[in-house]
Amino acid sequence: MNATKIIAVIGATGAQGGGLIRAIQNDPSRQFVARAITRNPATEAARALGVETVQASLDDAASLRDAFEGVHGVFGVTAYWEHCSPERELAQAKAMAAAAAAAGVEPFVWSTLEDTRQGLTAGSGHMPVLMAKYNVPHMDAKGEADHVFGASGVPTTALRTSFFWDNLIHFGMAPRRGDDGELVFSLPMGQKKLPGIAAVDIGHCALGVFKGGAAYMGKTVGIAGEHLTGDEMAAALSRALGEPVRYQAVPFDVYRGLGFPGAQDLANMFQFKHDFEGDFCGSRPVNESRRLHAGLQSFDQWLARNRKAIPVG
Repeated sequence: MNATKIIAVIGATGAQGGGLIRAIQNDPSRQFVARAITRNPATEAARALGVETVQASLDDAASLRDAFEGVHGVFGVTAYWEHCSPERELAQAKAMAAAAAAAGVEPFVWSTLEDTRQGLTAGSGHMPVLMAKYNVPHMDAKGEADHVFGASGVPTTALRTSFFWDNLIHFGMAPRRGDDGELVFSLPMGQKKLPGIAAVDIGHCALGVFKGGAAYMGKTVGIAGEHLTGDEMAAALSRALGEPVRYQAVPFDVYRGLGFPGAQDLANMFQFKHDFEGDFCGSRPVNESRRLHAGLQSFDQWLARNRKAIPVG
């Protein structure tokens, strides 16, 4: 098949979008070509992508309409942690959906998460209410935006992601050395399993959705590389780092009180994943994820590639 179908990739210089661009470039079928959508095409990261690059901002609907002109599909993702505003996230989703509808985009793959309030009413007493109406703002905002795409008429796949193992490198979740010199890996997950994935594999799974075409449009697809307990993750870290790593289960309220930006949001997130483990893991079947991407990494495989980048003290 000739490479005539263009996939516009939002967040092209990020982990998810960059993973999709590399997946498209390395796909032997050459079914698609990538168009990188970025706020600043002049950056070194944008120039290094090696694909057509177009300037657009999620806060500028007109720029998105221009960027989507002539494309077959769009991969959409937002960067909540850049602004921590559910309202801005929803506005950006509306801009993407409207631009995709105006451009006649057929498949839109939307990187998203659950709106936890659909099964757990905010203010029920199960966990603290945040920002007046959310359980987990960064999840609920994305899940709320799912309806925006449904109402737009654009055939959309809601691609529900999992905990990024890359958080061990970039988000301060690496094992830390305790007073006794032993490495400690801390998470507020008790003994429950946490679905996780290599961020780059999200892009590869997204390519699988695009290649699957109509079979995935209008559906919700959850992905994960593995479901692991904190003890299992610590054991894998021990193997990769070559020294013992002990898992420490942090109480939710202790995590909420750590004081870093987003601590309460993340504590509620982990509590939701802990308390609703069956549903959360069940909606992210590893075997189905592997059907989308045959090269899906396990945690051990991700660690083998990335252990030197983990900032262990």
